Amino acid sequence: MSDLVTLTLDGALGIITLNRPNAANALSTEVMEAIIAKAQAVSRESAVRVVILTGAGKHFCGGADLREKRDDGNGLERRRRARLGGELLKALRAIPQITICAVEGAAMGGGACMATACDFRIAGETARFAYPEIDRGMNLQWGGLALCLRLIGPARTKQMVGLGDAFAAPQLERWGYVDAVTAPGEALAEARRWAARYAAKPPLALQMIKESVNALSDALDSAIMHMDADQWALTAQTDDYAEGIAAFREGREPTFTGN
Repeated sequence: MSDLVTLTLDGALGIITLNRPNAANALSTEVMEAIIAKAQAVSRESAVRVVILTGAGKHFCGGADLREKRDDGNGLERRRRARLGGELLKALRAIPQITICAVEGAAMGGGACMATACDFRIAGETARFAYPEIDRGMNLQWGGLALCLRLIGPARTKQMVGLGDAFAAPQLERWGYVDAVTAPGEALAEARRWAARYAAKPPLALQMIKESVNALSDALDSAIMHMDADQWALTAQTDDYAEGIAAFREGREPTFTGN
């Protein structure tokens, strides 16, 4: 598990790195559990003042590993597995230190959700973000819809999530989804510069500011978004879901019927 996700401590900085580059850092069950463990571990490091989340290789994260079999077991077991992504975002959101996501290449689906769970997003100019769930015949889950909505508002969220298109980092900077755009390959270096500025601030006051801001902005999430995993369970029973997954695996455009 430790090889798939690493945690590096460097003074006041902690860096969590997705380390599955040959699979675009896709989020298998094992990878998600490892990220949760690293997030919880760095949260206990009182000397760490800023945490950077990044990915090894060409892409930050290609999203959920759709090639992993997830439909075995009874309904209760499937429901528990469906909630793992939400637990992942909660673990990232619960990190008390300032969090910065450094993105190169693609941040797709769950990858985009993880980026929005961080306090800031720094992206290389050629980076792109997308929520392709709609073209798999499923809803956006993990509580990611609320995180996107707070950053860019209702209409733009409906564009990103409702169309499933990939949006480039410069456009998303204009929208307020991305906080800074760098030359390709420089996102991590810029994230380190941001980290140095925040690490120089008094950590107790800064962490209380972060906690209060998140408490205000996230106040309705548990009341409204608690059922998105069950919504996925509903969509997963449809013909459109089966068509969307089959089309993805076969590299073709899906044909949806509404069934």
